This record gives sequence, C-alpha cells and structure tokens, in this order.
Amino acid sequence: MRVVFFGTPQLAATILNYLVKQSVEVVAVISRPDKPKGRSGTPQPTAVKLAAAAHALSVYQPRKTSDPEFVELLKSLNADLFIVAAYAEILRENVLEIPKLGCINVHGSILPKYRGAAPVQRALMDGEKETGVSIMKMALEMDAGDVYSIVKIPIPEEMNAGELFDEMALVGAKALWNVMQKIEKGEAKATPQDPSQVTFAKKVKPEDGEIDWSQPAQKIHNQIRGLTPNPGAWCWVEVRGAKKRLRINRARPVLEHEPSKLIVGCSEGALELLEVQLEGKKALPADVFLRGIQPQNIKFYLN
Repeated sequence: MRVVFFGTPQLAATILNYLVKQSVEVVAVISRPDKPKGRSGTPQPTAVKLAAAAHALSVYQPRKTSDPEFVELLKSLNADLFIVAAYAEILRENVLEIPKLGCINVHGSILPKYRGAAPVQRALMDGEKETGVSIMKMALEMDAGDVYSIVKIPIPEEMNAGELFDEMALVGAKALWNVMQKIEKGEAKATPQDPSQVTFAKKVKPEDGEIDWSQPAQKIHNQIRGLTPNPGAWCWVEVRGAKKRLRINRARPVLEHEPSKLIVGCSEGALELLEVQLEGKKALPADVFLRGIQPQNIKFYLN
C-alpha cells in the first residue's frame, strides 16, 4: 500500500517513525513550511521533516496543499492512502479525493468531543480525567468523518500537554497501524459520529496563558498543565520594583500556606508553584528561585 504522510510536530514525527518501522511504503512526506525561530530568525525544519530526512524520504512543504500545481504532484504519486497527523492545515476536496482508499486522520480526542485545533490542550484545561486517540475517515467538515477506532487514555492529575502528546503519539501510531491493515484487507468499518455529542476545541492563543489568580486553584492548575510546554502559562510579578512576566511550568493545588514555599492564594484554595521561569532567565525549581530572589523581593499581581 502506497502512503503519503502529512504531519508537522513531534507527535506526527513519532507516528511516521513507527510506520517506517512497520515497513509501510511511504512514497512522500508533506509538512508545513519551516518557521523562523529564536533571535536569529533562522528557519527551523519541522520535526516531521527531520524524521523524513532520517529515513531518506521525499519531503514537500507547500504553502497550500490545495494549490493546483501541488494537487497535480500529489496525483502523480499514485498513492493508495493519505495519512494526516497534526498537519495544521485543513485539506480541501481536491486533495481528499485523490487517494484510492481515501484519507485518514489521527485525532487527539475521543470523537465527537473536542473537534478542532487544540483537543489535547483544551481537555487538560477543562480538567478531563480521560481522553484518547481517534482514527477517522476524513471529510470536508473538520473532524466530522466516520470513526474507525478509538483508544482511550487516562489523564493523571499532574500530566501536562507535552507529556500527554508523547503518550498519545505512541498510542496513536499503534491504533493507526491496526486500522491501516484492516483497510488494506477491506475489513475496516467506520462508525458515524453522534452530532448531539459534538464539542469543539478552539485554537490556543498566547493570551490564553495569562493567569487570573481570582480563579479557583484547580482551574489555574489545569490551565498550567494544558499550556505546558507551549505557549506556557504566566502571570505578572514585581521583582525588586520591576514588573516582569513569570512563567509557571509546574504547580499543584494545596490547602495551607507554608512560608518556606512559593504559594499563591486563589479564590478557592491556593497553588504551590513548583517550577518557574522569570522573564529573561532560565527555568528553576521554586525553592532555587526563592533563594535567589528572596520572598520579600517578589510581589504577585493578583488580577
């Protein structure tokens, strides 16, 4: 079975690596264009591009997959199946209709819940105890296709988005491989989604990271988990008279204040900060951060 793989971040790279290990014939890899990174602004290759290069696979990075010239290129690949995993572009009809056996997508939720751009982050921010990976037949409406397979994943209380993405990649790769084998044998069956159960996971924006300490501790804890490592959760602090951003990488809800720890009161309960990163500095455990700053030299803006 000839496969074209569409993907961009590390989650997709993990899935691509798994498929190659299963000797899947990946005839081309499609990834988003490289983006500038860091102070130098040097374009950095996507995780999928790097993975493809490691396996000597052909890589294409169109601005739009639906451009007529690129559509012709896709047709020339004579693929049986298109596989999409976190590609970050909605495929149009002129792309979806190309492969003989259709297009399938690896989606990070228990569909029909959390359709959309940020299912992992939004599930954590909502405090969900369980999520999953859905292998779905792609349709024109976003994440609305019939579902071949769902594998559920429990979410531990301290798990953040980066950790969940890592687990989801491994689970998703195995689930995808199982579905692919059934498709090749003509045994795959897909179930329509229940429209009454649909929810949406809107794209996460940098402003979603600002913490409002007037919220309950548990809600802020979930916000931090859902936005770590990217784009990150943060608050304003005053350090030695200067207003700066403080990024919070890890925290936990607590019931009591302890003078020796970095604890912030919330509308309900309090949050102990475990790892923080002051603007322009490296990330530090909270106790190390406090030794360098001293508690009397830091003030939190509470809203």
